[in-house]
Amino acid sequence: MSAADRDGVCVVTVAGELDVLTSRDLDAELTRARRAYDRVVLDLSGVGFMDTSSLAVIVGHWRNLEAAGGWLALAGARYQYLKSLWITGLADRIPLFESAEHAVAAAPAARDRDT
Repeated sequence: MSAADRDGVCVVTVAGELDVLTSRDLDAELTRARRAYDRVVLDLSGVGFMDTSSLAVIVGHWRNLEAAGGWLALAGARYQYLKSLWITGLADRIPLFESAEHAVAAAPAARDRDT
């Protein structure tokens, strides 16, 4: 897992498997990202497996960012891992993009974190 600034947006890139063990690392990385940025893209293009515990972590961080006036988008995720989002209707609410580049380009303007 890694995080990088791209035009003021934090892009968290994940590779490999997201399961009950690695979801803790994902939670920690997204927590760090949320503390420093109000716009976060989670690049899942390198994920070969994702279980529901990781999906729950992602939805929790999305909700927290939204509640704080921020934005979280998912990029490059395979349909099979997001199927639960489609079933629950969350896929209509969480921004989904083909790539991190598309997500960064579509990110809303940064808000002033001091207000």
